[in-house]
Amino acid sequence: MWGVNVLEKTIYIRMRNRVLVKPEEKIYLMDIAQVIAPETVISDLKSLMVHQVTVKDKNIIIIDVMKIIRLISGLIEDVEVQTIGPAQTIVEVMLQKKQMSFPLFLLIWFLLFFGSAMAIMNFHDDVSMRSVQEKLYRIITGVEDSKPWIFQIPYSIGLGLGMILFFNHVFQKRINEEPSPLEVEMFNYQMDLDNYVIIHENKESMNRTNDD
Repeated sequence: MWGVNVLEKTIYIRMRNRVLVKPEEKIYLMDIAQVIAPETVISDLKSLMVHQVTVKDKNIIIIDVMKIIRLISGLIEDVEVQTIGPAQTIVEVMLQKKQMSFPLFLLIWFLLFFGSAMAIMNFHDDVSMRSVQEKLYRIITGVEDSKPWIFQIPYSIGLGLGMILFFNHVFQKRINEEPSPLEVEMFNYQMDLDNYVIIHENKESMNRTNDD
């Protein structure tokens, strides 16, 4: 019976890693965390406002779990709060961005396309790919040929197919559910960026507290 009473007075909270909100939006507890609580208090928790987005917040807000515990303790008496998972939630304010003009998009596309082509050609020139293919053609056929198309054409097709398989995308369509190496690297970069933002924001908060 004692265990049942303890469970009935316990609130479990799992903070989300990152959420998106609009400018001037009110952030409630259920927006930034998964909550398991007794039915008698769940309605109060759903209406618990955690933060009001203002212009001073800019585009990144860090909400710490300690703030959530203080708010819950002030709202509901004689309750135990158990936290699971990350200790902070990164709230990103979706500010309106200027759309890229079509000429600028076309210019960037051409720069990336020809830049990639130049990088591939320079790599092949550095490793003497053409001479290697000529030697292979001479070894197999016994004939000298400065343009061994029988090797160059399949190699070019295979290079394109290999890039498609590597990035796991055909335009915007995914080939399978396995993440590509680029997506994994972007995920790791985002995790490092989130950790930096959390540490940087916490330092600024401590400095503001000390100044006050």
